[in-house]
Amino acid sequence: MHTIATFAGVAALLPLIAAHGYIATVVAGGQTYSDVSNPNWYYQQGSKPQKAGWFALNQDNGFVSPSAFGTSDEACHKSATAGTTEIAVTAGSTVTLTWNTWPDTHHGPVIDYLAKCSGACTSASAADLSFFKIDQAGLIDGSTAPGKWATDTLIANGFSWNVKIPADLAAGSYVLRHEIIALHSAGSENGAQSYPQCINLKVSGSGTAVGSGTKGSALYNANDPGILFNLYSAPLSYKIPGPALTFSKRSVEFKA
Repeated sequence: MHTIATFAGVAALLPLIAAHGYIATVVAGGQTYSDVSNPNWYYQQGSKPQKAGWFALNQDNGFVSPSAFGTSDEACHKSATAGTTEIAVTAGSTVTLTWNTWPDTHHGPVIDYLAKCSGACTSASAADLSFFKIDQAGLIDGSTAPGKWATDTLIANGFSWNVKIPADLAAGSYVLRHEIIALHSAGSENGAQSYPQCINLKVSGSGTAVGSGTKGSALYNANDPGILFNLYSAPLSYKIPGPALTFSKRSVEFKA
């Protein structure tokens, strides 16, 4: 059980909590799901709430640094454990993810993966998930530094991002891994900031395809060109990190 020791202790966290964001709302199948991955679950009394978002030790709305990319923390954030419910979606439909906020200085790509669970994702382990990439958007205009990025599009759309579930995806339980990589400090070693958010989905449909996956601990290396990257030297050219796209053809990359 976790309790709030003092108001002052919680108040001390507020500046950090306000600095970044988390997925607050998911719209899928005509239904709206609120507080999907609110990290403040940690301070609630009793057991975990019934949410599809994974629970992680990111109460400061912090990030996973490149020094931890070889661990399962990069799968669904720090010490993440499975969400307690699943959100029903249909293959071929669009899921809209809305962050509570995102700072306009934290430029970078937005990347989406799926991982199939052997049973219900509510009993899945972050270390066992194998992710295949279904969507990515990165540098849109690199003519001047720091450039125009997918994160700028997300902010302009009210902190929302649309993810299309592949139409030919096999039915079953999946973890959607939605990630922003902030590059404002990525010019220095261990300076990139990964913000993975995981949500349990229950996909229906008649498809049969499932992508071959990569463990979260193997998605990136600290010295990948899209991880160790100078945001402030134009013209910019950026390679989105991680494995190749599966299913989806959507990829927004600008090359000078």
